[in-house]
Amino acid sequence: MERLSEIDRDVEITVLASGGPNAIAVTNGIVGDEWTLWIIQTALSAGISRYNEWLRAGPISSSVLTARLASLVEAGVFSRIAYTAHPPRFDYRLTQRGEQMWPILLTIWAWERRWVHDSGHRLPPVRHMNCGRIVDPIVTCDDCAAHSSVRDVTAGFGPAWTWSRSIPSSSTRRRAWNGARPRELMAQTMAVIGNRWSAALLISAFLGATRFGEFEQQMGAPPTIVADRLRTFCDLDFLAQSPHPDRQDWTTYHLTDKGRAFFPVVGVALEWGQRWFRSPEGRALEMTHNKCGADFHPVLVCDQCGDPLRAEELEMVRGVRGSR
Repeated sequence: MERLSEIDRDVEITVLASGGPNAIAVTNGIVGDEWTLWIIQTALSAGISRYNEWLRAGPISSSVLTARLASLVEAGVFSRIAYTAHPPRFDYRLTQRGEQMWPILLTIWAWERRWVHDSGHRLPPVRHMNCGRIVDPIVTCDDCAAHSSVRDVTAGFGPAWTWSRSIPSSSTRRRAWNGARPRELMAQTMAVIGNRWSAALLISAFLGATRFGEFEQQMGAPPTIVADRLRTFCDLDFLAQSPHPDRQDWTTYHLTDKGRAFFPVVGVALEWGQRWFRSPEGRALEMTHNKCGADFHPVLVCDQCGDPLRAEELEMVRGVRGSR
């Protein structure tokens, strides 16, 4: 994954409106929708680029597909190219921006495989063709190459940060219809990021909030919504409750191992979003790697051979559901 500072000069960046939604809000508006992720995933893994191909590939309605493709073209993830004029027909081709979403899909995929135990929707593994082994991607720092977890990174607010600017405008995302959904849709990931208040609570948790009042203040949400989101995150074993060490009548909330393991998704999504969508004021979040003190830019490596991962060197292993 290239660093934000190493963008080629000929790559077009979307400059966001001053004072408007920042890169975090825009990124979550894209990543926090299950059908959008499915469309991108099938384009990356199966080379799908035409409208009817998506309709045949999964139980998506025409109206949902039309709306999602339009939003992805507007976001610069796909380009729309005519291949016949009479009648008008179009290819939807991934742009460089779209192609570089593969780390987001891979980290979500790996987290669901590791932490979501749903035998009816067990995701197939991904093989790293360089070493021939099933891969579980590891996040490293691109400056010092050290393995990096959420505890190894400090996040600070940048000039484009406010809570209101960092929350997607849509209050909720649409879900799969008629109870049918492709296996590739990731239900627990959507429970964590597929709602504006869930996304806000996720950010608060990773920034260190532990008490109800801290979540309420940071999210700017009504108490009933904060309570509902905290309950959902605890039910998912993403957060755990415990008494406050100084006040037994207070409850604190802490990330579990499962919650901390979601950090690679957050890290690569932030890296992608702040690379391609820029506020005039600067970044919304600045991340520093505690070990080396450099700006933190995540790089995914293979847990088996240690080599940096590349999209073209990964393949899904269909028909295999077990672990290594």
